[in-house]
Order: sequence, then structure tokens, then C-alpha cells
Amino acid sequence: MRFVLAAITLLCASLVLRAQPPAPQSATAAATQSPATPPRPTAAPLIEFEAVKPIEPPGHPLSEADSAGVTKFSFLVYGDTRSGAVGDGTVVHPIHSAVMDTMLATIKARQQTQYPVRFVLQTGDAVLRGATGRMWNVSYTPIIERLTKGADIPYFLTAGNHDVAVAPPGDAVRQLGLHNMLTAVSQLIPEEGSPRRLNGYATFAFGYGNVFVIAIDTTIAADPLQLAWVTNLLEHLDRTRFPHVFAFQHYPPFSSGPHGGAGIVEPQTLAVRTSYMPLFRRHHVALILTGHEHLLEHWVERYTDAGREYRIDAIVTAGGGAPIYTYRGEPDLAAYLAEGAAQNVRVEHLVTPGRTIPENPHHFIVVQVDGDRLSLEAIAAGNAPFTPYNGRSQVELTDAVTRRPE
Repeated sequence: MRFVLAAITLLCASLVLRAQPPAPQSATAAATQSPATPPRPTAAPLIEFEAVKPIEPPGHPLSEADSAGVTKFSFLVYGDTRSGAVGDGTVVHPIHSAVMDTMLATIKARQQTQYPVRFVLQTGDAVLRGATGRMWNVSYTPIIERLTKGADIPYFLTAGNHDVAVAPPGDAVRQLGLHNMLTAVSQLIPEEGSPRRLNGYATFAFGYGNVFVIAIDTTIAADPLQLAWVTNLLEHLDRTRFPHVFAFQHYPPFSSGPHGGAGIVEPQTLAVRTSYMPLFRRHHVALILTGHEHLLEHWVERYTDAGREYRIDAIVTAGGGAPIYTYRGEPDLAAYLAEGAAQNVRVEHLVTPGRTIPENPHHFIVVQVDGDRLSLEAIAAGNAPFTPYNGRSQVELTDAVTRRPE
């Protein structure tokens, strides 16, 4: 983290210099200046620094080694818990709190079943502006500690554009947002130096039972070091131990809201399609869990590899508290499908988001692991009616053809 702290030091020094009053003028300069000319205003600091408090961890963190024989469990996924233009940094986020109430009730209800909830994934955009420390401390951390400290549930966050800003590595504002985010989750994710963590990045992985999860910072989806690290991780992964591999990231490969519908293709999404989707097909990644579009939608990509059929489920779940989005139109996938023609790539829009806000409630999903089988349930805040799968809240994610690699 040395380069992160160095960037923060430079940024703060820059802001201090900007905030200094102008140097006194010489008598000659003062005499030639018009009395009607107002004094030059000083620039206000761009960022208000406040140290971020680390989220308290659960009393019983996940153990990759001790869970080797586990094949039945569930986990929760949600995302985009930030406020709108105002809210974060002033109050505990009320909608996120309501979603968390329902998550905790779901965890309690499943505690004594065959499929207890073992962890929670958040797909990014925790707060409105990640570089503002009080947004983490005031509006976000108290809610997450209800889960980690209160319910003893491990929690993992991947980076969103509001958390770390859309800027190249080394940008000062991005580095402060990244520093704040990594400080907040410092006791929840693998520590630097671990083989499950890319040093200096919000990129990490963990295993539990027969599932392996990779968190990818898609705000820098074109970053070559991150891609190389994820590639190396997949190439050396024990797929006998981990038949299910999931990626969770902020930017989806496909979406139909204001970020991806009606012909819009953001650079990060394009990088996900061109760099990560071929990698995911090569290593038979089963599930991509994403956010960014404040709604629920579900895509299924089917492809052929070595004469065998596989599928990838790409799910957008971003109803954690941010202002709700609606359907804008189908993405243009012609070029993507052409590039994947050799593998007979096909994409199905299994769940299309609603065209009105009430049709897209704040929500989370439950992913259930049962040996080789996967299933999903969508749950709205307050357990309001929510049946996006042709009148049902649940769907199977496993075709008749198994996804287990040969």
C-alpha cells in the first residue's frame, strides 16, 4: 500500500497548496491594479479527507481448508448500496438498511436448513463517493457490521465506479477512493501478500466448499496485470476441489438499462467482453455476478468447448439502495456473437427488467449450491412480491448437461 499512501500524501499536499491565500503583492503591482478588481478567490479543496474505520470482521471467518467437504450451502448477493445525489455521509442509508433487514431474516430462516447462508457478496458501488471517508463511516459501515459483527457472516465487496472512480491506476482521486475502500474491508478480504490477493488492487479470491469466487475490479477491466493475475489463478486452480467457479464484479458483460441498453457500450463492458468472457469460457466459469444497473436482470450464454455444451449465467443484481433504473433496450451483441462464432456462442435474455420503477424493486438474490446443481431465488426488500422468472421467484441454473470440467 506504499504507493497508495504516497498518492494520498501528494493529493493532500496539493489541496493544502491550493487552499493557501495568495502571496502579498509588491507596492508597484498594488498601485497598478484597478481598485474595482476583486481579489482572486482561493480554490476550495476537491476532497475532504476523513480516515475510514475498518469494518469489524465476523467471529468465524471462512476457512478454505476446513470447508473442503462442504457441498451444500447458500450465499447472498446484492449491490449498488449507495445513495442518490444526497444522503451518503449524513445518515445511515435507510433503503440499504431495509434490504439488510430482509437479508438478516433470510439468513436466520436458513440457519437450520441444509443450505445455511455462509457468506455475502456485494457487487460494488458501496457509497456515492468513495474518496469521501465519512460516506463509509456514517452511511455504510454500521449496516455491514450488523451482518459481520451481529450475524457472524463473512462479507466481500468488489470495486464499483462510485467507490474508486473511473480513472487509470495512479490517479490521485482513484487512489484515495481505493485506499478508503480497502481500509473499510481490510479485515474482511485476503491480506496483501496472500496468494489469493493481487497486491495494490481490489482484486482477490477465496474458496469455500466446492465453490471458488474471484473478485475483479472491472473499473479497470483493461488492466493487463489484473488480467494476467486472474488468468494465472484459473490456470492453476484445482478444479476437482472447486468444480464451481464464480466471478463477481461491478460491470456486467451485457445489460439493458441506461448503462448498456439501446446500443450503449461502456469501455469497461467492452473490456469485459473482449478480455474476460473468452477467459471465462476457457475455464468454464459458471456464474458472473454483477451490478452497475440498478435492477435485476439475467442472461445465459451457451457455448461449445471441445465438443461439449456449457453455460454461463450472467446476473445483474444492483437493488441494494441506489436509485432504481428501468429497461432502456437490448444491447447490440452482433460483434460479440461474431467473435464467439467458433464456439457457437449464443446469448439468451432470461429476465428482462421492468419498464417502470415499481417493477424493479430493491432486492438481493440467494444462490443455492447443492453438489453439482445451482439455483437462484430473488427476494425483494420487505419480502414484497417479486417473481421475475415467469411468475416465480426461483430458477434452476444447471442444464441437463453438467458444467463440471472433464
